[in-house]
Amino acid sequence: MYVGTLSFDILLGDVRSLKEKRSVVRPIVAELHRKYAVSVAEVGDQDLHRRATIGVAAVSGDPGHLTDILDRCERLVAARPEVELLSVRRRFHGEHDD
Repeated sequence: MYVGTLSFDILLGDVRSLKEKRSVVRPIVAELHRKYAVSVAEVGDQDLHRRATIGVAAVSGDPGHLTDILDRCERLVAARPEVELLSVRRRFHGEHDD
């Protein structure tokens, strides 16, 4: 079994309230979940208007398939015009990890 996680640190565009922030972040979270069947949530910076941290997790029996899913998730977020992807943190846990 292999587990992969991504943590996206994103800067939101012209957002002036937490309500506007939700209207940008929720569609990204929903699309990642719908398209790639991953677990995804806003996991940090909930109290900041223009910043968000989105976490993604996936499990697979094949490390190549897991890498492909995480790559696709990263490309989807990076391609969103309403956000600027500041950083991505990727973790990969395999059968031989303690």
